[in-house]
Amino acid sequence: MTIRLGTSDYGVTGVRLLRVTRQEGRHDVKETQYSIRFEGDFQAALSQGENRRILPPDTIKNTVYALSRQYPVESAEDFALHLIEHFLTYNRQVTVVHVEAVEDAWARIQQGGKPSAHSFVRSNAELRTARLTGESEETTVRAGVENLALLKTAKASFEGYLRDPYTTLKDVRDGILSASIRADWLYESGVSDFAPLWHGVRQALVESFAEHESRSLQHTMHMMAEAVLGNFDRIQEIHLELRQNAYDPVDLSPFGMDNPAEVFLPAEEPSGVAQVTLRREEAV
Repeated sequence: MTIRLGTSDYGVTGVRLLRVTRQEGRHDVKETQYSIRFEGDFQAALSQGENRRILPPDTIKNTVYALSRQYPVESAEDFALHLIEHFLTYNRQVTVVHVEAVEDAWARIQQGGKPSAHSFVRSNAELRTARLTGESEETTVRAGVENLALLKTAKASFEGYLRDPYTTLKDVRDGILSASIRADWLYESGVSDFAPLWHGVRQALVESFAEHESRSLQHTMHMMAEAVLGNFDRIQEIHLELRQNAYDPVDLSPFGMDNPAEVFLPAEEPSGVAQVTLRREEAV
């Protein structure tokens, strides 16, 4: 019997980093968590326990902190590019570096109707994400957003669906549509203005959700993805996952009251989910 090595990687996860930019009369903060994995020539470590080609995870972690001091506060994508360049340059045994980043959202606390110069509150569960894969010849960059919670009380229906003996759902006309959105998109090579592009894509997702006459979760999801590819030609591909948050009308008839679609019960689980990936086709 012949045994061959398939795929293998190693690295470190959960490297948390808070950067503070201190200016006269104003502080800015950025909190990010990084995961870094290496692919490369680690056969001897795997089969023989020989560690001469293994850069310790503790060293990888320390590199994140050391490089963060050498570069100004920047987008997670930009800092990940610095990490990839460093590890590929100083570790010949490493052929591929994967970097994943998740950025928490901090908002300024309002003091007397004005934003505080140095105090913050975590705004919500929304996260900005980045995933980069770097090799000697090319680096691919994916950005994204998680836990983007959207809700609208009009322009949403669900009718004409498949029914079987177990179907109890009734048609929904002009109802509530709420979803938690996870999206990630692939940039074409050469993109460098990551921050404005990320904010632009997020805004396109939000606006298309609000404006779209939804006939189903799938219908809305596809239109949101189309809106991004239609407005940002430097994005090659986008993946969307929508988890629908159910809001059921409360039956108030036992109390002698009507409910003209005003009182709802949020139901966290179970939730409907749908995913789609749209890619830009090159013109022939």
